[in-house]
Amino acid sequence: MSNPDAVVIGAGLIGVSVAYHLAQAGLKVVVLERRPRPGEGSTLRATGGYRAQFATPINIQLSLWSRKKLLEFQEETGVNPGYQPCGYLFLASSPSEWEELQRGLHTQHEAGLSEARAVSPQKIAEINPHLGLEGIVGGSFCPTDGFIRPANLLQGYLEAAQRRGVEFVFGLQDWQAVLNGDQVVGIRTPLEAYSTERVVNAGGAWAAEVGRKFGLELPIHPEKRQVAVVAGPSPLPETMPMSIFCSDGFHLRVRDGRVLLLLPQTPPTTDPFDTTFDPRWLPAVLARAQQRIPALAEAQIDLEACWAGLYEVSPDKHALVGPVRERPGLYLVNGSSGHGNMHAPALGACLAELLSAGQTTLDLRPLRPERFAEGQPNLGSVLL
Repeated sequence: MSNPDAVVIGAGLIGVSVAYHLAQAGLKVVVLERRPRPGEGSTLRATGGYRAQFATPINIQLSLWSRKKLLEFQEETGVNPGYQPCGYLFLASSPSEWEELQRGLHTQHEAGLSEARAVSPQKIAEINPHLGLEGIVGGSFCPTDGFIRPANLLQGYLEAAQRRGVEFVFGLQDWQAVLNGDQVVGIRTPLEAYSTERVVNAGGAWAAEVGRKFGLELPIHPEKRQVAVVAGPSPLPETMPMSIFCSDGFHLRVRDGRVLLLLPQTPPTTDPFDTTFDPRWLPAVLARAQQRIPALAEAQIDLEACWAGLYEVSPDKHALVGPVRERPGLYLVNGSSGHGNMHAPALGACLAELLSAGQTTLDLRPLRPERFAEGQPNLGSVLL
């Protein structure tokens, strides 16, 4: 029997970040992953956005801490995280959307994101001259938002964790939680038993399945998201900010010389974990691109290059982070709702503080797992 200080379930970017930060804090760590390689759940399917423009203080604080760690990442791990502060530009098409963005800016300024600002249609045309601005009444822009490379972050934390002695077990299809009453006391696999009173659920979109191993029903579910890739070289610059239309969530960016189009409206499927690209979604996203981006008026889609992935979504679109009262020894870091890669550096540091010292730099009460049972979800802008 092995006796690690902590076992992490899941080797996506969040799980690997947790493992690295735990090892950095001096803990002996084992990571268990059912896939043959790290990051094959959702991490490597992400488009790589980073932003601090959120509507709640806790998400802004997670972003600001992650940004600090992004700036230190190469020195810390030896890998360039690919952070490019090209900005995020939110576009309002109605007075109500404009007011909601301004409320978000007030929260952001109070939380320390002083560089985020309201922008007029005229200023929007200067920031991103490639947009058609018909119907746009205003927006918000933060120049320190931008892009990251999730694969680079994964590589950096993985290699740094291994240098610190973290053991990774891949291809593990079966395991059982070991409980003494309600107390977590270990994990048993066909190959080895691990005696530990610290287990971290970093299962991503599969977090609820991990929770069921402990007899819990976690309020997290997968949601499919698709990425359309425009055929041919991009007519738009790589430095163009992520540009998001608040009216329907349509957004686009340029990565590796290709335009990526996204719209959070995916055709239904009987398998909640299905990541097969569904072309029925393409007419809607292509029509928006052709209408709103003049340079894409004649755009076509490279169907072979398109892909889909999964968000891990909680009821209030905020992560569940911290201990589970019903299962002492089990810790959650789940439900980031599309923000997992950008918040992974901070979430890993938070879990390491919590498990090693019992307290955290950030006040994690807004993310406590029991907030839904208490009737106290996070309330904020639906646009941010």
